[in-house]
Amino acid sequence: MRKINYPLIVSDFDGTLVNKDGTIAESNKKAIAEYIAAGGKFAISTGRMPAGILSRARELGLKGTVSCCQGAIIMDIESGDVVLQGRIPLQTTIAICKKMEELGLHIHVYDLWEYYCNMDDAALKIYENAVRAKAKLVLDKPISQFVEENGLCSYKVLAMVEVADNDRISAALAAANFENCDVTKSDAYLVEVINKTYSKGTAVDFLANYYSVPIEKTIAVGDQRNDLPMIQKAGLGIAVKNADDGLKKEADVVLDYTNEEGAIAKIIEKFGFCEEE
Repeated sequence: MRKINYPLIVSDFDGTLVNKDGTIAESNKKAIAEYIAAGGKFAISTGRMPAGILSRARELGLKGTVSCCQGAIIMDIESGDVVLQGRIPLQTTIAICKKMEELGLHIHVYDLWEYYCNMDDAALKIYENAVRAKAKLVLDKPISQFVEENGLCSYKVLAMVEVADNDRISAALAAANFENCDVTKSDAYLVEVINKTYSKGTAVDFLANYYSVPIEKTIAVGDQRNDLPMIQKAGLGIAVKNADDGLKKEADVVLDYTNEEGAIAKIIEKFGFCEEE
């Protein structure tokens, strides 16, 4: 059996592990299975909510834990039990929603198993198809009012935007200075406000401790701005070829392969195992 080099690999999902059409390359599946069989730990860290990632993790035959909502939820894959969680306080969630409403945005507010949306439009259909989880529509009142009435302390609040507007809207939300929150993006058409206490970086820290792996012997790989904390935290931070330019500048390694070219399989082969003598 081949010897493991880095015992823990933490991978982003969309834009990194999964293809644009939602499929996972057979080369990635095979490499992950071989890596785990040799004793490695492979974990997913995603912006998706549990309902949008658990079935995909199980599809890969993964055990242990998965990190959801930018590290705000860590969940046992087999049981669905929450191992760690951190919500945005109610008044801050309300304030985020009100600011997004002021900007006229398409908004998602995330609870543990459900998410709520203020617009029934084509963008929502695209998102639902991508994450394989349907939204609960809130069309009869402002979503900020719904949040307040239901005491919904969200794990994150997301806006779907035009790609050309992402930087402008991100800046407008950052300027609002929501208490203990960060503004990030998980795709060119998504802007997300998260509890800054939790991130993909804190998730890597948690997973390294959970699996008793020294942080310097961990790999993190991603493609977007929300992956930056884990790229910086891991012993080896890798950006795939299709990654955001800002992420590439911070990565230890920029891969020569995209998510469409089996990037994860290439990483496992090159870095996951020790070189054969």
